Amino acid sequence: MRFEKWQALGNDYIVIEATALPWELTPRRIAAICAAHFGVGSDGILLLVEAEEERHVARLRIFNPDGSEAELSGNGAREAVLYLRRSGWVDRDEFAIITAAGEIRPVITGPGEVRMELGSARLASADFPSGGRDGRGTVHSNGREWGFQHVNVGNPQCVIEVGDELESLDLEAIGPQIERSELFPNRTNVSFIRVDAARVRARIFERGVGVSLSSGTGASGAAVAAHLRGAPSPVTVELDGGELTVEVGAALELTLIGSAEPVFTAELSDEFIARLTAL
Repeated sequence: MRFEKWQALGNDYIVIEATALPWELTPRRIAAICAAHFGVGSDGILLLVEAEEERHVARLRIFNPDGSEAELSGNGAREAVLYLRRSGWVDRDEFAIITAAGEIRPVITGPGEVRMELGSARLASADFPSGGRDGRGTVHSNGREWGFQHVNVGNPQCVIEVGDELESLDLEAIGPQIERSELFPNRTNVSFIRVDAARVRARIFERGVGVSLSSGTGASGAAVAAHLRGAPSPVTVELDGGELTVEVGAALELTLIGSAEPVFTAELSDEFIARLTAL
């Protein structure tokens, strides 16, 4: 079974075309493939499926390493977009794909560079049902109360501004309780941020993944939270894996700009496929 591995700011995904699969991609198989020491090792799987409508080049399904399915990944979507262009699914640099979060319209602006419209962010959503129209709230974790900004960017984001203590935070200790708080029925991604004018430093605890070097949707949520507090657009978001640029419009329309690159192309061994088949 052929696959490619891609990375965007250290956020690495396995890209698989649905027609290459010899079986259903179940949660147990996803977890086994993504396992760092017993599998390929990745932050998730990008599954490319033939789209139902002609205006979409492909349908992108995104799976976390715990087997759960995500609505959207900004980094993963860029990787999928560049894979589609490189692999001949499409012969132009501007097109549309469909995800669980809806349609996204990328533009490939240069080698390994993508500008991608994500639609408008929302502060109120079913992912934070007890929240008000402003999306503000508090959540408890690790013996402390944290004020947060809920932002839905196609998936749920919980953005917590912590100022100068950002680098000293133990995300492994704090993140899990917030991700799985009863406030968030679909769990949530968590971004801890420090804002300095139009520049945001963010550290990410990603739903279904854990501490992550970067997240495109996490950066987008962080940019919205900063913009709501007066940061001008575009916002530069510095993540552990590098920087992304996020443009935020008057109605919270989001455009994410960043890079991605292929790492390697390979095939799963017959022995590993047999192990996956038995799961």
